[in-house]
This record gives sequence, C-alpha cells and structure tokens, in this order.
Amino acid sequence: MRSYYTPDQVRDAERPLMQSLPDGALMRRAAHGLAGVVAAELRSRTSGIVGRDVCVLVGSGDNGGDGLWAGAMLRRRGVAVSAVLLSPERTHEAGLAAFRRAGGRIVDSPGRPDIVVDAVVGISGRGPLRPEAADVVSRVSAPIVAADIPSGVDPTTGAVDGPAVRADVTVAFGARKPVHVLAAPYCGRVDVVELGLKLGPPYLRAFEPADVGARWPIPTATDDKYTQGVVGVIAGSAQYPGAAILCSGAAVAATSGMVRYVGSAAAEVVSHYPEVVAATGVEEAGRVQCWVVGPGFGTDTSSRDVLSHVLASELPVVVDADALTILSSSPELVRGRAAPTLLTPHAGEFERLTGAAPGSDRVSAVRELAATWGVSVLLKGRATVIAGPDGAVVVSDAGGSAASTAGSGDVLAGILGALMASGLDTVTAAACAARVHALAAATAAHGRGGEFAAPISASPLLGAVSDAIRTVRSVTGRA
Repeated sequence: MRSYYTPDQVRDAERPLMQSLPDGALMRRAAHGLAGVVAAELRSRTSGIVGRDVCVLVGSGDNGGDGLWAGAMLRRRGVAVSAVLLSPERTHEAGLAAFRRAGGRIVDSPGRPDIVVDAVVGISGRGPLRPEAADVVSRVSAPIVAADIPSGVDPTTGAVDGPAVRADVTVAFGARKPVHVLAAPYCGRVDVVELGLKLGPPYLRAFEPADVGARWPIPTATDDKYTQGVVGVIAGSAQYPGAAILCSGAAVAATSGMVRYVGSAAAEVVSHYPEVVAATGVEEAGRVQCWVVGPGFGTDTSSRDVLSHVLASELPVVVDADALTILSSSPELVRGRAAPTLLTPHAGEFERLTGAAPGSDRVSAVRELAATWGVSVLLKGRATVIAGPDGAVVVSDAGGSAASTAGSGDVLAGILGALMASGLDTVTAAACAARVHALAAATAAHGRGGEFAAPISASPLLGAVSDAIRTVRSVTGRA
C-alpha cells in the first residue's frame, strides 16, 4: 500500500534528521538521488551520459539547492550542465558554489538540452508559476525531471491554478506527497529517493493491485451463495433500462454469491444475466446483505419512498446516481444512519449534496462530508477520493480517462455492492472496487488498441471486470 505525506509531515520528519547530520548532508543525499534518476533517464533516452546536456531551472531556496547540487554531481560524471537562475539574488549559496566548482554554466535560456531539471519550487511553494518562470518553462521542449514536485502544482491538494510544469518524471524526496497521486498527470512517473525519514500515519493511502488481490473475497470449501454475499440492486427505469443491466451485470462479475434485482427492467436484466433473481418489490426480494440503489431509477415520489425504505433498514447501502439527487433534498434519510452507507457522487452530485463544489482541496471536502453526515463517500474522478466517517482517506488514480463514459458509474456501483455484501468494510470495499474498475477500463481500452486517451463505452468495460479481478488476484497467487 502506498502512503502519502503532507509537506508539514515531511518537514517534521526531516527536522531531527537534519539536527543529527552534518550541515547540508540531507540536501546532498536528496541531490544524489535526483542526479541518479536524471542519469538513468539519459541512458534510457540516449546512448549514454557523457557529453549529454542537462539544464537545471533553479528557483530560490532549498529546492533550487537540490537542483544545483544534483547538477554538480552530474557534471562530475561527464554531463554538460547549465542552470537558469530565476531568482539570482536568492539562489542557494552553497549549492551554487558547488555547481560552479564542478564546471556548471549559468545561462539565460535553457536552449535545447537532452533533459531539463525542474528545481523552481519545492514543497513550500503555493500557486502557479510566476511569469518569468512560466515563460522559461513554456520554451522547454525536452523531457522534464521534477525535483520533489512539479512547480506550480499545489503539493497538498494537487490543484493547478495557472502555469505549471508537466513533468515526465518526478523525484520525490523522502516520501510521496499528496500531489503525486492527486495530480498524477503533472507528475509523470514518480521515483522515491529514500532519506531515512521516520514518518507517522500517512495523510493518504492508495491500494496497489496486490492490496486489492489480497482482500478480494474468494469462496472457500465451506461457502455457499449466502455466505459469499447477496446483493440487491434497485436500478433502471423505462427510460434507462441499461443502468439496471450494467449495475446487475457488474455485481455478477464481481463474484457475489447471488444478485437480486428489483425494478421495472427485470425482463431485460434476466435476459442478459439469467442467474439474477428478480422480484417485484423490496419486501419480496428475500434475503439481501447489501443494497445498491439509484442508477437510472428516477427521482419521483415513488423512488424517494423506495430509497427511504431501504435506508431505514439495518443493511449496508450503496447510494448512487438518482438516489443521490433525492438525498440532496432529503439528507435526513441518511444522516446518522448506523449501518454502513456509501455515497458515490461525481463533482456535480457532490455540489447538489453539499451546496458547494468540491473545489481545489477535494480531500478535505470529501472528508468533511463523510464526517458531517456520518457516512463513507467516494468522490469520482481521475483521482477518486474515498473517505470514511472516521477521517480515513484512500485515493485511487485511474491512470487515464478510459472510464469517462456513460454507464461507467453503474458498473462501479455493482462492484461496490458485491464487495460490501461480502462483508468488507466500506472504505476497503470502495478502494478495491475503484482500483478494479479503473483496471477494467484500461484493459478494455487496450483490447481496442486504445491508449487511455479516448473513452470506451460501458459494455466493454463491464466485460473486462472479470479479467481485472483475475489480474489483481494473480499478483498474490490467488487467481
């Protein structure tokens, strides 16, 4: 499982280490790691490093010092190194002296180097690039390696409010920061340079495929269809029967023991998935261990009554799509509910629920909604943010936009229901479902020869769910 730490957490961990080491030793340790990554990039992109050209964009303070020390180390390895000083009067003195001693050149423009090192702004920086820095960055055509964070991107929220560096590789010093998952497209590949920091509980976590595979429910010799989890799906309408098919199909694919369907699209659902058991109403559905309610089922009075009935039960409930719209005007239906409850809004639904858009700090916004309403919340996006009422937060980076398509959320809702019915806690179920959903979208896109850039439709995404589950299981030998 990956952990992400705020700048304050990292600085607190650095302080005792800096006090115990010789002056500047920690910076040189970080710079050594940065230089190693740049050298490896040169080797992978060219025939070697000797005589290759690297330009360092140097800002004020320690981040600029990291870049200058790294430049000095690269110069001593035979790389031609130059530096653009964006704040000459505030350039790190020791780093600049080492850079000059090694034979580094100070230039006014980056020219046409093989690689550019972004050492403009570190984890103390806020806001977009200043005009001079933005102008220099705009003229860079070479691959960029960012020192700790891409300059201009908020290190904690991942917000981009103006000109910012879009790096090919980011070298994280000591630990990953929230920006590395919340603004993944700006970071590129993230390599961590270990500094020996002693860090406490992380600000954010992210499940790796092995974490998902280890937690995904697999039937044992003593299991039956009830012990594996029975999902009840309330979805679809005359206008949107496809939502019922996609949601029910995803619950089937996610290896639930049984799927029960309630709604007007029973004939369509059963024709696609004959193993689904259809009922005329909630009370007639029989034994259910988690309800999924909302995809395409309408927002009229009868839909509100169904939602109210389900939420009055003591069963776990996934509240999605139209059910979220109902909740926005009737939050009392869910606030204070004792049973596990998961809300799955996209940004627009989140704004209807709370009266405000998630804003630039999506983690704080989701955490606040979860704590205020006493529920778990999954805010959809390229970086899906999941928070429990206790404040625990997990982030899942989709790795691309393949899942940005109509019906994709219906598939996710079905997977969520299956995992919650199996007994997984809400945040774990949400983290596992989001990861498999993203992997299924990527699998479907590759199956069509895609590269994540163009969205796929929901049907092939649903068809790839089983493959994605097998993939995460295989990582842990549980396929």
